Amino acid sequence: MIIPLSLVGLVALLSLGLLASPYPYLAPGAVVGLAGALVLYRKPAWGLLAIAALVPLEGLLKDSMVSGAKLIGLGLVLILTLQLAVRQLPAERLRSNQWRLLIPFMALYLLSLWTSDSVELSVLHLRELLVGLVVFVITLLVGRDLNLPMLARLITVSVCVTCLFAIFSTKYQEQGRASAMLDPNAFALLITIAMPLGLWLAIKTRQIPLKLFWAGCCLLLLVGMTKTESRSGLVVLLISLGIVLYNYREQLTRIRPRHLGFAMLGLAIVLPLGAALMPAGYADRIQSLMLLKSGVNAHQDESLGRRASYLVVGKEMISHSPMLGTGPGTFPLHYADTGFSKAFAPVNSKTTDLYRRAHNTYLELFSETGVPAGLAFVGMIALALRNFWQARAAWRATGEHDNADLMTHLTMSMLAIGLFLMFLSAPSHKYLWLMLALSSVLLRQATASRDVEAQR
Repeated sequence: MIIPLSLVGLVALLSLGLLASPYPYLAPGAVVGLAGALVLYRKPAWGLLAIAALVPLEGLLKDSMVSGAKLIGLGLVLILTLQLAVRQLPAERLRSNQWRLLIPFMALYLLSLWTSDSVELSVLHLRELLVGLVVFVITLLVGRDLNLPMLARLITVSVCVTCLFAIFSTKYQEQGRASAMLDPNAFALLITIAMPLGLWLAIKTRQIPLKLFWAGCCLLLLVGMTKTESRSGLVVLLISLGIVLYNYREQLTRIRPRHLGFAMLGLAIVLPLGAALMPAGYADRIQSLMLLKSGVNAHQDESLGRRASYLVVGKEMISHSPMLGTGPGTFPLHYADTGFSKAFAPVNSKTTDLYRRAHNTYLELFSETGVPAGLAFVGMIALALRNFWQARAAWRATGEHDNADLMTHLTMSMLAIGLFLMFLSAPSHKYLWLMLALSSVLLRQATASRDVEAQR
């Protein structure tokens, strides 16, 4: 307890100094900070849970001067570094099969930054990426102590709270689309991540009131998805639901004819409700996907035409510099120099409207950091999916079917992230890096459990 006592003394001196300063009202904050530091010191996994819960609320809280997630993240970094230094935390927890791809990716990334067309933009991009890397390392260190059911509950509830704000307040809508102070597609990504976790809670919870609560959360997420009017989100969500049905196909065979009445009643309630709540323009946006059969026509759908222009510009950037790209974060710079930027700019647009991101993480990384770095990034996502699936197989081999089913749902969330990155520029998304690290942590736990079971 030497370290906590030293912290007590330090905070006591800080409080006395604040009381004697012109800002005595800040003194209670030192006490609150001490309490939080002690909690994080004893239970660092709670800090990671808090960060995961705050991610969907970042848009709602972005006007605040101090971010709770940043404070918790900084506290975790300091505490975990201290615990590693005094060997209270074993360094072997940093082991992960993701390092074999992450280290080459970062080496190529830094080389691309060194040769960047705009070092200033690349440094800003690196600063954003470092947030994800910090979440990755924190998850490796405390992932073994993470309460996975609690993680699922916090993410689901947090996204549902964001849905309520986005649905019922025009302040959190962007041109009629629910955005929760984020990009509507970024909000749709959160929903596709939370939906598999909410379904797992609804399926596995035994108490009827809680089961109904989680089922209601899933319905709220569906309503939130329609309010975002995200076509890519709907496609990813349907893929996830298809995987759910496949995973529980054995349980579906237990359905008897007497259960069909309840199923028909549910459909009779859900379908009219969904039709009533669906925005008028959403059906038109979905039907516009049929235009892809005959090619993209910018006059029929400006959004699809703009995305097609990103592909053209990205292809030119890759052909110009395939090995190291043009530098992290420089896609908007190159796009602004093309005629596409002016053609798709809104009426009475500002100069900043010409600088657009690719709305495709893979396209951005391949064009900005080069093909080798892009392949390493894609490999990390594929490896995470493989880790979750192998962990599922290991837990099924030991008879732990609840854990195996949870791995299925985490795989769906990871797959949702991987697919959605084709429609969104978010290489530093906290959930992405949390899942990348968590996949290797859970694989080690599952294989260790299987090995112990095999020795018995």
